[in-house]
Amino acid sequence: MLVHGTGKIQGFSQMADSFPDPFGLGSRLSLILAISAEAGCSLLLIAGAATRLATIPLMVTMLVALFYIHRADPWNVKELAAVYLLVYVSLLLTGPGRFSLDHWWITKCGNGKCVHEPTTSGSPRNSAPD
Repeated sequence: MLVHGTGKIQGFSQMADSFPDPFGLGSRLSLILAISAEAGCSLLLIAGAATRLATIPLMVTMLVALFYIHRADPWNVKELAAVYLLVYVSLLLTGPGRFSLDHWWITKCGNGKCVHEPTTSGSPRNSAPD
């Protein structure tokens, strides 16, 4: 999806007035939302950050591609959007893997309290003045 998003960024001025508007938000806003999903959320997935949350806009984008943009096309044209959709649903259900920022964050900052390593240089942080 990142490639599709960067293509839309590069062609923004040409596409802004004629981009499909499936939700009635206007072509420009629909393009911005598509770019946000395809570029922004793809980068989050690559990093493994906010994995489950990042899949939701990508799933919406694939549903729009599958059932709105390519509705009259044969299956072989729709197939790629369907495959991407299945991948995003799988990621939503399974979550991030061990090698993700999400996993690191959960292990370091579980239960809402980040684990800070003690400082080794100087005096202790909370020492009272003499």
